[in-house]
Amino acid sequence: MNTRHAIDHSSGPVSLSVAFNQDKSCFSVGLDTGFCVFNSEPCELRVARDFNAGIAVAEMLGRANYLALVGGGKRPKFPQNKVVIWDDAKAKAVITLEFRTAVHRVRMSRTRIVVALQNSVHVYAFSSPPEKLSVFETADNPLGLCCLGTRVLAFPGLTPGQVQLVETARGNVSIIPAHAAPLRALELSPDGEILATASETGTLVRIFSTANWARIAELRRGVDQATIFSLAISPSSKLLAVTSDKSTLHVFDLPHTSHSHAESSNHDRQRGSLASVSTPATAPEDGDYQKWGILGKIPMLPRVFSDLYSFTSAHFEIGDESLSSPGGSRSPATNGMLTGMPGGRPAKGLIGWTSDESLVVVGAGRDGRWERFLIGEGDDGKRHCFREGWRRYLGGG
Repeated sequence: MNTRHAIDHSSGPVSLSVAFNQDKSCFSVGLDTGFCVFNSEPCELRVARDFNAGIAVAEMLGRANYLALVGGGKRPKFPQNKVVIWDDAKAKAVITLEFRTAVHRVRMSRTRIVVALQNSVHVYAFSSPPEKLSVFETADNPLGLCCLGTRVLAFPGLTPGQVQLVETARGNVSIIPAHAAPLRALELSPDGEILATASETGTLVRIFSTANWARIAELRRGVDQATIFSLAISPSSKLLAVTSDKSTLHVFDLPHTSHSHAESSNHDRQRGSLASVSTPATAPEDGDYQKWGILGKIPMLPRVFSDLYSFTSAHFEIGDESLSSPGGSRSPATNGMLTGMPGGRPAKGLIGWTSDESLVVVGAGRDGRWERFLIGEGDDGKRHCFREGWRRYLGGG
């Protein structure tokens, strides 16, 4: 007779979301019981707040004491249509923003609060009381895609696959027709000069200059369709990392942007005008990452032979939780959604570069994981990605 007690897998907090701060030195975790903040490297707990209620979105402002919180989970701490700017030093809300629909994502700087809803993006001055500066309509945006840089703001356009770029100082808006399929991921480089995009197809990552909207490069993750989890550009803007539901981390070299060309284009641009661009991709002079070698130079062969591939890849852990919809097949985030969780699923494979040689990958869910990877030279003289360590940041490993 088996007298052992069944293991209660439902005990302990559940991570509803994870998000890095601006310099990737910390990451915040929204829990079904509150929120917590960890150092990225090493993975160490800095702050933990128990509300006995759920937080679906927890976005940090650098390493300051302000966080943007949105309720979520089975018992939300706050309504899901409200953004609460939380002063953790005073342990109280200092700003509250209310909307007609649920909030999917919040981005903050010392001067701006940006809120992404299903079909719009709202921009406020970071002040008390906050001043609404502008509202932009978007295509369906269930993941709350939105990037806030030092001089530009990027988010989906009105047409699926398009990106809107807004100059935060002047308000000029540019339209980039990035993909034919709806957007799945957006990322700005730390210096704001480069925008990386991926669609729901998940085979290609496109790189654009934010100065003149030109497409700089087209990088191939793979041939099979995949769900992109995260795009991240290194501090020097020389490397791009990509994760997907294939449980693979890819690292690419990024070509340098032509600053002189960008500056000349700025003189030609009219203020306040809408613009669109579709410029052919340009490959780096070094052809080391033409995966198929001489085949990439033979005319009339499919483009897959001439595309640029990652110079290294590594396996990362998605965790024990299934990413499948109730029907059992993997699908976009809009199907089989879970209540009170951004995008309807626990985020996986979120990338944060801590240096040009080191990056961490974190995921939400009950099996919340932190993994550290290093970029270094192998015995063959080539660069490789090595997993250096991992842990379950919520405990248990």
